Amino acid sequence: MTKDPGRATYRRVLAEPRFRVLFATRSLAIAADTLRMVALSVLVYARTGSPMLAAVAFGIGFLPQVVGGALLGALADRLRPRPLVAGVYALEAVVAAVLALADPPVAAALVLVAVVACVTPVMSGAVYRVAAEVLPGEQYVLGRSLMMIAASVAQLLGLAFGGVAVAALGPQRALLVACGVYAVAAVLVRVTLGDLPPSPAAGERRGAVLGASWAANRRLLGDRAVRVMLLAQCLPVAFAAGAESLLIPYAQVRGHGEGTGAFLLACLPVGMMAGNVVAGRMLAAATRERLVVPLMVLLGLPLLPLAADVPLAAAAALLLVTGTGYAYELGIQRRFVDAVPESARGQAFGLLSTGMMTLQGLGPVLFGAVAEVAGVGAAIASAGAVTVAVALCLRAPLTPLR
Repeated sequence: MTKDPGRATYRRVLAEPRFRVLFATRSLAIAADTLRMVALSVLVYARTGSPMLAAVAFGIGFLPQVVGGALLGALADRLRPRPLVAGVYALEAVVAAVLALADPPVAAALVLVAVVACVTPVMSGAVYRVAAEVLPGEQYVLGRSLMMIAASVAQLLGLAFGGVAVAALGPQRALLVACGVYAVAAVLVRVTLGDLPPSPAAGERRGAVLGASWAANRRLLGDRAVRVMLLAQCLPVAFAAGAESLLIPYAQVRGHGEGTGAFLLACLPVGMMAGNVVAGRMLAAATRERLVVPLMVLLGLPLLPLAADVPLAAAAALLLVTGTGYAYELGIQRRFVDAVPESARGQAFGLLSTGMMTLQGLGPVLFGAVAEVAGVGAAIASAGAVTVAVALCLRAPLTPLR
């Protein structure tokens, strides 16, 4: 990573035109992803009456990413970013159109979405590789902060608009809306993103994509510093996702009334946005890096009191505080980029995306099983306790030397 030529600010980050294109189109794509997930889940439930299949339809885009990250990750460095990113968005648009217009059987619809999910880590790796190349030093950290904030906003809007769109238009027309949003993102990338080359060192690595991807993943995971930072960015977020997945039944079990589950769900991304803004704007880089472990603890610790029957306002406040803990990731970003070789930077980001998405898909399953045995409140508290334990276990390698 190049040396940062001055103080990093959000304004300077957004002044970089290539990052601005990636930022805008990634936000559009995340909103479209959320709308598609809602519409497909409703469509599958209407056709099958199966809650399990509806849940599978909602999360079908997560788990298959492990295949793409493991076997195709080298493409994030070998291919030019503009056609790669635009092509994946265009493929998402085509799949949404097929789901809306061709009326495929449920099994075929799920397979289509799963196949596209296999190339998502490659696209994500290319996006973040370009961001790391065009934003030097601390500007990259703030760029990731902006992307995390935008992802939360896009998900909230996608969930809110998705429910309205499905209710007003029906699931198939809502899928057409998602198709249109994907198409806009693809066109914007194709027309406005500079045609950047592949990773400068990628040409030195020859051989089949599958073999190169597998070998590079082994090298990355074999590096202790990289492995620690991958675990630090994936595990706490997965545990938080497990707790988040239980908030709707938690609200019902505690007798807080209909609609309060959605209110509690919204507290986490609101807290995350606040934490990212404060950490990004007000804390120096060295301070953010020193606060990685305390903020990771903050992600889990406020969940412990939810084992008890706390009032709704207290539960909301605890979840807001929990959300601010997500800012711990900002203290890892620059160190992660510096730790991975330039020739595998795109693949490293793809591997990170794969780990996060896969484990976020497994977290709700794990803590949902705990809830079946121990109760919802205890399961949420256990997710918080495990997060704190991970933070303490990683304390030594994550604490920068003074």
